[in-house]
Amino acid sequence: MLLVIDVGNTTTVIGIFDDDSEGKLIAHWRLSSILHTPDELGIYILNLLSTQNIKANEIHGAAFASVVPPLNFSIREAVKKYFHVTALEVNGLTDTGMEIRYLAKREVGADRVVNAVAGREKYGAPLIVADYGTAITFDVVSPDGAYIGGAIAPGLNSAIGALFSNTAQLPKVALEIPTSVIGHNTNEAIQSGVLIGNAGLTDHIIDLIREELKVDAKVVATGGHAPLMAKVSRNIDYVDPWLMLEGLKFIYNRLNNK
Repeated sequence: MLLVIDVGNTTTVIGIFDDDSEGKLIAHWRLSSILHTPDELGIYILNLLSTQNIKANEIHGAAFASVVPPLNFSIREAVKKYFHVTALEVNGLTDTGMEIRYLAKREVGADRVVNAVAGREKYGAPLIVADYGTAITFDVVSPDGAYIGGAIAPGLNSAIGALFSNTAQLPKVALEIPTSVIGHNTNEAIQSGVLIGNAGLTDHIIDLIREELKVDAKVVATGGHAPLMAKVSRNIDYVDPWLMLEGLKFIYNRLNNK
């Protein structure tokens, strides 16, 4: 089995892929991104696997991508000590099989490249990947299959947190779609501004990207808030919450000739 780990600023997603020919995602967990020692992290993962009756010796490979550098050492050491494999660390310089046409390749986040690889593999090119996490990222795969860049905006929780932290009377509200754009209380007004507002941001950026590409590229949404945003955006064609995990699998298999 293959262990994959996607370390984000807010959440860490862990997945297990089966060894069969289809390589199905058989288990996944979405956790808070908290700094751990290698032992803490190793035991944590072992406990998660035990809930699915997966033993440590069934893990034959591992891959991870991280936007939280302080966690990288713990992940590498935990995987080595508790699963006896060397984890593949995927970053902007990894041979993913995708050409990177970004002016500063070292600056592009590993998560963005991995999403693009998985999106191209599953949905073809050209493609726009919208990832709804701590930040909202739009990543573009050109018609000939290269990663060419995108856009970054504050995420939904980041926007609500900023309102709560920087104002005296606005509450921190739950992310729920309001019944109308015109909020009839403060909670509804914030939900409208954040959710409907970000749907407008999503649709406008996608429209402009399509204009620049001169082609009607498909759009896949991923990340924890993707299902929610798909309900209020008119431009999202597919929802794939575990796209990042599949990208790590594709890259691992490529580099191990599977």
